[in-house]
Amino acid sequence: MNATENHAIVIGGSLGGLFAGILLRSIGWQVDVYERSPHTLDSRGGGVVLQPDVVEAFLRAGVAYEAPLGVVAHERYYLKRDGSIAQRMPMRQTLTSWNLLYGSMRRHFPTEHYHQGKNLVEIEQNDEQVAAIFADGSSDTGDLLIGADGANSTVRRLLLPAYEPHYAGYVAYRGLVNETDLGQETAALMTERFVFYQFPNSHILQYVIPGEDESLVPGNRRFNWVWYVNYDEKTELPRILTDQDGKRRDYSTPPGMMAPEIEQEMRSYANKVLAPPFQKLVAATKEPFVQAILDLGVPQMAFGRVALVGDAAFIPRPHTAASVSKGAANAIALADALIEQDHAVHQALHAWEIDQLRLGMHLWKVGQDLGERSQFMYGTGRSEDDQ
Repeated sequence: MNATENHAIVIGGSLGGLFAGILLRSIGWQVDVYERSPHTLDSRGGGVVLQPDVVEAFLRAGVAYEAPLGVVAHERYYLKRDGSIAQRMPMRQTLTSWNLLYGSMRRHFPTEHYHQGKNLVEIEQNDEQVAAIFADGSSDTGDLLIGADGANSTVRRLLLPAYEPHYAGYVAYRGLVNETDLGQETAALMTERFVFYQFPNSHILQYVIPGEDESLVPGNRRFNWVWYVNYDEKTELPRILTDQDGKRRDYSTPPGMMAPEIEQEMRSYANKVLAPPFQKLVAATKEPFVQAILDLGVPQMAFGRVALVGDAAFIPRPHTAASVSKGAANAIALADALIEQDHAVHQALHAWEIDQLRLGMHLWKVGQDLGERSQFMYGTGRSEDDQ
């Protein structure tokens, strides 16, 4: 079968969708990506721990980039309550950003085949084809449809309406700080290191990532921090996720949209419980944001000519540092399966699904175990004791 005769429809234009798009194009498929947002996507999530699957996807697809694909951290520091160093641990890691990965793939993917403002409403398929129908009345028909539309996946809801993400019991406050906006002493401690401060039922971490313009030049980069705090789902979470316009967000409140009283509470709590270097980092953050930590696992990823990939299928907790790389791994394995099955979609998806379900379930369970070991699931995590 000639691969160039095949057409894939990818629902979701973020990282997972672009991984699928660039990998399928690399094996000769025609691909159209449909993104629900009418606006240019931006730095959601901030920092990403670079994993080998992401590098492999870039290499296979011929995505142009300059090595290293991020900022190299050479060691980990664990801080004491007073901000001094409790432990040093040699560990080389590359830390990149959502911006850099998205920008690199977006430039590589043909603009005329990336469609924005497209809300999927229905999927129709038979043995020969699959069609995506959008809210604006337009449609597209192809040989394969990939649901890469994230935690709030429309594709998953159409296929598995009983499976929705579940709140894990805690949130991640997050923020980005330009290198030049942090005091010299604190910046020296945190530059090109993975730094942690742990205390009962919570911890905060930080690392340096490329700048907003993807720059890796020292002075033009950003500090990325993540702080886990427990909130009760019924009595506290709704208020935490209500933005400055009074809108209750499903899973996250983006930068610049946190309600002033929630932001002030977070900053006050930081000043009370965090080690001084992290207090300064939070204080220097202009637009913090918050994300509910979610759990999601599905029993099936292949449905005739439709596949679920990335966070549309499994959401591993961020402690695994695997959410982005899982999307890349799903796409790599799908491209391999299509080649091995001579681009026969039904056979390829059947072969592909087995290992991808196993990978998703493994990461899902590992993330839960890591969260529970840190006691995120117990208590409020907001002790009156400053430790």
